Amino acid sequence: MLNPTMDHRPKPKDVLRPRPRISIAGAVVTKESAPQNPPAPRRSSVMQAPVLVLNATFEPINVTAVRRALVLMLKGVAQAEETQASEVHSTSKAVAVPSVIRLLSYRHIPQQSRALSRKNILLRDRNMCQFCGNTFSASELTLDHVLPRSRGGRSSWENLVACCYACNNRKGDRTPEEAGLQLARRPRPFTLHTSRQLMRLIGHKDEKWRKYLFY
Repeated sequence: MLNPTMDHRPKPKDVLRPRPRISIAGAVVTKESAPQNPPAPRRSSVMQAPVLVLNATFEPINVTAVRRALVLMLKGVAQAEETQASEVHSTSKAVAVPSVIRLLSYRHIPQQSRALSRKNILLRDRNMCQFCGNTFSASELTLDHVLPRSRGGRSSWENLVACCYACNNRKGDRTPEEAGLQLARRPRPFTLHTSRQLMRLIGHKDEKWRKYLFY
């Protein structure tokens, strides 16, 4: 008679299970052969690169993207004054990527203004804390009311500045003078001068912009 304690049949937990299979576009691979590294991030498209826009008088008036600049050129509204080494291709021809374009007809540009927003305040102040003078990333900055709102300070170009969190905590609900802080420069509205500063900031790596922005 067989001893039941000597039963050597494999128990369910000892049974080998098949490797999990992953289906990718009709192909089947085992888990071990699946790619372990994530795909490399895609490079930013050349079609989104900045292009300086000049009026017919060669006065810088705006910054646009390559895609929009090519549309203006294809419509006969603008022509390329400076180009990059790269090209974009259609089915019939290749076009050099513009770096600077000029409008063929003069456009009257009204007094320039921008919406009051956190992004535009940081652009105006060049991501620099207006109290300690250090430059930070956008996520490390906040906006500070020079004259606190509790004292009637308004959310305006003249009363908002970029500020790091350390200086913001130090200032608290006080004026800069009361907190022993000094503004790097008095905040001012967005003007043509500010616009030129932003153009220089956006295009500081492109030497072709320099002669049009009067560095």
